[in-house]
Amino acid sequence: MAKTEVLLSLGSNVDREYHLKAALDALGEAYGPLDVSPVYESAAVGFSGDAFFNLAVALQTDESLRDLNVHLKQIEDACGRDRSQPKFSDRTLDIDVLTYGDLAGEVEGIKLPRYEVYKNAYVLKPLADLRPNQPVPGNPEQTWQRLWLAFPHEKQPLTEVNL
Repeated sequence: MAKTEVLLSLGSNVDREYHLKAALDALGEAYGPLDVSPVYESAAVGFSGDAFFNLAVALQTDESLRDLNVHLKQIEDACGRDRSQPKFSDRTLDIDVLTYGDLAGEVEGIKLPRYEVYKNAYVLKPLADLRPNQPVPGNPEQTWQRLWLAFPHEKQPLTEVNL
């Protein structure tokens, strides 16, 4: 089976550096070499909490989207993710599938590309850094860099940090 490129968003606001490094280690062990964006610090969105570190990761997999998603949830759980908390709350680790190859629309219960790429700087900027000239699935005349340049990023400030 041919491998599919998957773009992920990773975020943490609890022991941020530790949990993101643990996630990158787990992803690298499971999927091999990763392409990793710069890391950005941003304010919590939707609740009052500590600032997040966020980044984007590209990996290659032959897993189905469903199986990949199960594996990502296991990595979150291994990092102490508490799923009993409200949607907008502190997180040890959050991993979201942003794209799965060039699929667009509802796929195995997941909307692709993930809607956060269009509304959150902390998702779009790392993605634009990682794959600036890649066409947006479902909108091939658009690229991640063009989306970022049109994004009102002054409303959602980001600070690049070293991890």
